[in-house]
Amino acid sequence: MYRKYFKRLMDIVFALIIFSGFWWVYLIVGVLVRIKLGSPVIFKQDRPGKDGKIFTLYKFRTMLDTADALGKLLPNEKRFTKFGLLLRSTSLDELPQAWNVLRGEMSFVGPRPLFIRYLSRYSKEQGRRHEVKPGITGWAQVKGRNSISWDEKFKMDVEYVNNYSFLMDLKIILLTAKKVFCREGVSPEGQIIVDEFMGNEEKE
Repeated sequence: MYRKYFKRLMDIVFALIIFSGFWWVYLIVGVLVRIKLGSPVIFKQDRPGKDGKIFTLYKFRTMLDTADALGKLLPNEKRFTKFGLLLRSTSLDELPQAWNVLRGEMSFVGPRPLFIRYLSRYSKEQGRRHEVKPGITGWAQVKGRNSISWDEKFKMDVEYVNNYSFLMDLKIILLTAKKVFCREGVSPEGQIIVDEFMGNEEKE
């Protein structure tokens, strides 16, 4: 019953609560992003969702559009500011994804939506992460976020697919609050951007 009906119902209720109760947070963050990082305030990018269906993911922007003399954008690491890093470490940049949840493209809890180009790089087992809707937070995020290897993340994603329930989702939400408050596992030590997933040597 939870998987078929209640999870979606809870997603809708919580999304509406966030929009109605925390609209002022969106407003403040949006204004600060516009002042410190420029426009557009909202970053949009296509990502694969359930069953690999493509949707547009929304986030507050966290980087500048600084380019070199030829007009080419500088590497990501050089376009971050302290404010942008603060948004990422506190996960405030993820707030607009509540709109994705309300639209039914995401859930509050599930495997994180990654890049489209990764789809062809997964093993058959790793690809099972797309059997459920992607989430704003997930089992892999509370077990290490970006400080663990891709292989560990995908194993935890599949573990979630196999076992998720109301109690597991509640546990993940509570642990997420702790992780965000303590800013744990945002990125590997000494790195701003997580290394790209290049695939497996042998796909199962």
